[in-house]
Order: sequence, then C-alpha cells, then structure tokens
Amino acid sequence: MITERCFDELRAEGEQAPVDGWDFSWFAGRATEQRPSWGYLPLISDRLARVASGLDVQTGGGEVLAKIATPPAHLAATESWPPNLEIARRNLAKFDAIVLEAPDDGELPFGDNQFELVVSRHPTTTVWSEIARVLEPGGSYLSQQVGPGSVRELTDAIMGPQPVSQSRSTERARVDAEAAGLAVIDLRTAALRMEFNDIAAVITFLRKVIWTVPGFTAAAYLPQLATLHEQIEATGPFIAHSQRFLIEAIKAG
Repeated sequence: MITERCFDELRAEGEQAPVDGWDFSWFAGRATEQRPSWGYLPLISDRLARVASGLDVQTGGGEVLAKIATPPAHLAATESWPPNLEIARRNLAKFDAIVLEAPDDGELPFGDNQFELVVSRHPTTTVWSEIARVLEPGGSYLSQQVGPGSVRELTDAIMGPQPVSQSRSTERARVDAEAAGLAVIDLRTAALRMEFNDIAAVITFLRKVIWTVPGFTAAAYLPQLATLHEQIEATGPFIAHSQRFLIEAIKAG
C-alpha cells in the first residue's frame, strides 16, 4: 500500500520546487545523472577563451556560460523564455554580455558573419541556416544536444510506451548541418545513467524538462506517480538514461 502522507508530502514538494533557469542544484541528494566524457563546460571554456567573439544560443539562465574562465571580447547569448532572460542577464552581467530574446525555432537577432564561435547546450531545436548565417567564415559551432529516446524509461512510466522520434538523431543533425553549408568535423554520442531517489525529484524534473512528458502536471498523472512512488519505496531509485551527443561543425573560410 502507498504511504499516503509520504506521497502527498513529496508530491507537494515536487510541485513547489523552483524550475526557472537551468540550475539543477535542487536535485542534490535526490537525483543524479552521469556526465558525458567530453566535458562540455571545459570544452566551451577553452574555445571561448581563444576567440574574439562568441554566441550562446538558448542559454537558459546563462548558468553554464557564466562558469567559463575567460570570455571573448564580444560575448552574446539568446533565450526565448522571458523569466530565463532576466536570470541570464544577471548571471552574465559580469562579462558585459549582450543577452537578447530570440525564438528557439526562428531567426537570430544578429547580422551575418558576426561570430567566430557559436555554442549551445541542449537546444530544443537547431536552426542550422541561422547558425551558418551568423558564423564568420572559418567559424565553428559546438553543441551538446539531447539525443533520441532520452529518459524514455521515465516517459514510458508516466505515459505508457511511446514511439521514439528520430528528429534528434545524429544522422539528422549531420544532414541538416551539411545542408546549411557546414562541415561536421566531430560527432560523439553517450548514454548516461540517471537515478531518481524520490517522487518529488521525478515531479520536479518533469516540470523542468518539459519535453519529457509534454504538458505534464502532477494532477494529470496521479495514478502513474503513485505507482512510481511505490516502486521507488520498494526497490530503490528509478533508473533512466539520458541520451546526449556532441556535434562540431565549421563554416567554410
């Protein structure tokens, strides 16, 4: 039998946890995720220190970009969600970065050939034609992206078995990048173990990473959450796997 008081308390905690920005510190002790071997932050920190201009597309709250060691002289970022924009502007003020609103699937608010390096961590979509347009000749795009079927174990536990779309496949990314005139020079993949220690962590994750269960609310999925809570209580952390890939592409000089 489900422990009603425990489930209700954890559910309430998950529904009230902050989900703005891409700060995942709330999950400490409650959920874990392996990191890719390539180390995205050290990679972009090194690259941005060696260019004169850089752009971070879909920066979230700027939490990752704010951790680089040495910014380029000209640093900019874009974000589509207004609450994240304000967080990003605060986090990136120390770099005098320009932070502008831009749709995830539309035009970037910059002229042609503006940036030596464009980076993006977990973009919801990549408009390759826009990446190519704003890059200088010889410039590069470096991005860590979400692969197909990421965290599918959790999606299926909440929604039932779902088909896995290939819209985020590495082959699709390569084809689209090359169609935009970019040459792909690096492409790596990783499947990373995730552990959720309680149902509050599950609920908070689903509220924060909204594409895992589109339109998620705890109220809409109470029976599934209760079942998952019982499973965690009986057998330990719920295990899922995130799918990631790193792609680097260069614009012809």
